[in-house]
Amino acid sequence: MQEDQGAGQGAGAAHHVVVVALENVLALDIGIPLQVFGSWRDGPYRLTVCAERPGTVPMHGGPALSVVHGLDCLASADTVIVPGYVEPENPSDAVTAALARAAARGARMVSICTGAFALAAAGVLDGHRATTHWQYAAALAERFPRVSVRPEVLYVDEGQVLTSAGVAAGLDLCLHLIRRDHGARMANQQARLLVAAPHRTGGQAQYIDLPVRPDRSDGLTRVYEWALCNLHQPLTVDQLAHRAGTSRRTLIRRFHAETGRPPMRWLLDARLARSRELLEAGDLTVEAVARHCGLGTPANFRTLFKAHVGVAPSVYRETFHEKFRSETGQPRSRSTR
Repeated sequence: MQEDQGAGQGAGAAHHVVVVALENVLALDIGIPLQVFGSWRDGPYRLTVCAERPGTVPMHGGPALSVVHGLDCLASADTVIVPGYVEPENPSDAVTAALARAAARGARMVSICTGAFALAAAGVLDGHRATTHWQYAAALAERFPRVSVRPEVLYVDEGQVLTSAGVAAGLDLCLHLIRRDHGARMANQQARLLVAAPHRTGGQAQYIDLPVRPDRSDGLTRVYEWALCNLHQPLTVDQLAHRAGTSRRTLIRRFHAETGRPPMRWLLDARLARSRELLEAGDLTVEAVARHCGLGTPANFRTLFKAHVGVAPSVYRETFHEKFRSETGQPRSRSTR
């Protein structure tokens, strides 16, 4: 198990992510943040894994974990992630107290799957919207009435408190954290390294509505890829159906089954995501970005962008463009990708 990745980067150089391994932690739930945040070399994140008692921690779905660090690591965490664990009961007083202290001093608190029960037990989720695995959503709501449980969503971003649904939704949330910290380009690069796509919406806060590129090889993959290469064109449902070799009705049904929304909404999300990348990485005018993304006039683009992302395109560019330049060392570019 990898931990303390990037520890030699220099004081304060990397965002410290601490993953809390509770007893009977789910193998995939803990594996996701370890892979996403522990695979950087001289990158923006430093990863530590901790447990209530350093040593051997039982893991459900895999061999026991050997954990070196204790809960004192939470005192220096910028982000705390609690993966899911089997049959979630409230963790010990020591764990809940450590989580509460981390939240009180301003650490970003994140849970994957049933890890939400630990955050809720620590009072971190009080007054917040949150989600967890659908099988446990009712139990979370009943046990913690101060938490507004949203069982229908993949993840919820409440600013300093973020929660995800079960298993694979943890990957969506971790990629969203990278997007929030460093912009769409870095999140997309990491997604490609993971052979995944930043593809499913959390459906909650600004900067979340991402394009859907499902990972099902037996689905509409070629249609998705073709559409993503032709976003500048005035695409229609009939064109997509023709490309898929199916009827309009069948295409709409399959889009709903694979992406959870109709084709034209998927296209809008894909266009908005492409516009983010262009705003971050280059100095194209708003008119040019709108044209390259198939979003109509500059006025229409500004209206759609603010409605779905939460801020104007100019504000988004100011937020992420300088961050992209400082992290990549690349000058301003007028390229469209």
